[in-house]
Amino acid sequence: MSAGVPNSALPLMIHVYRKIFPEVKRELYYWTKRAEKIPNRELRMQALASLDAKRFHCQGGSIYALLAGERRKEAVRFIVAFQTISDYLDNLCDRSTSLDPNDFRLLHQSMVDALSPENSVKNYYALRKEQNDGGYLVELVKTAQSTLRYLPGFSYIQDYIVSLNALYNDLQVHKHVKVEERIPRLQEWFSIHKGKAAKLEWYEFSAASGSTIGIFCLVSYTIGGKMTEELAKKISDCYFPFMQGLHILLDYYIDQQEDIDEGDLNFCSYYMDYKHMEKRFVYFINNASQFVQYMPNPEFHKMVVSGLVGLYLGDKKVQNLESGNKIRRSLLQASGRNGRFFYWNTRMYQMISS
Repeated sequence: MSAGVPNSALPLMIHVYRKIFPEVKRELYYWTKRAEKIPNRELRMQALASLDAKRFHCQGGSIYALLAGERRKEAVRFIVAFQTISDYLDNLCDRSTSLDPNDFRLLHQSMVDALSPENSVKNYYALRKEQNDGGYLVELVKTAQSTLRYLPGFSYIQDYIVSLNALYNDLQVHKHVKVEERIPRLQEWFSIHKGKAAKLEWYEFSAASGSTIGIFCLVSYTIGGKMTEELAKKISDCYFPFMQGLHILLDYYIDQQEDIDEGDLNFCSYYMDYKHMEKRFVYFINNASQFVQYMPNPEFHKMVVSGLVGLYLGDKKVQNLESGNKIRRSLLQASGRNGRFFYWNTRMYQMISS
């Protein structure tokens, strides 16, 4: 299935650097030029800041475009558009002028519409004072919709991607309200969804809800013409909660000091100590590794598990964490040889590009 998908680490990196990253760069260049024309100063500033600081989200997510085979350009276009919406809205909720959950909900309706080609676009800024983005957010939504509108097999995945996105949107609303309301809202939300939680704590469930990679996997396989009803369920079960949870917990792990400085919520701070956190991270790695065995292209998905560990632990910010050396050794051991390969690849890339 999905012929041409690399099944070992070095060919994967060669494919990514040669075939995927150039397409990502082109798409990001377009959206950056588009964002520069946003009339409202605040919206323009947040759009450009998200594209600059979070471009690695689009790069990482676009690895899934390999699953689309010869139609990888379409997958990259969708992934970059959808992830750009996500990163832009995160900035608008996290770094901008509102603490209104209704405003956050309406902004994130754009992500619902992006995954629902039958939906009409709306004024997503109706509940905030900044209004004029020159059609930037609507164009992002329509770009994602255009990929999905006539996609054979889309009916197999629509309920799954809408469901994953609903959890993501709920998280974004609850975590960005007034500080004193955040934890009670997240814990109440968790109690409603506890059946999906697979022995997770509320902060682990929240982390698992905060990733878009399950959506990218489902859409990329569908673009490649490989989707079935059975496969859609298999991917959804594999990616939520363990693959997505591992992804976002690692992301929060490296951002701990930054989030303390900015006063932002960080789910890793709710572990009892670094040993507890280390044990739970290994739990996520082991469960994710077990589930991907039942996927098509299992070696690719195993490399995603290892790649997440290596990529995040290779970040310079880990060196400044008190628990950095101890957790790095343990998690790299749990993720195997490929985890170490991606770790050293990340370190080398950072040294060359610095």
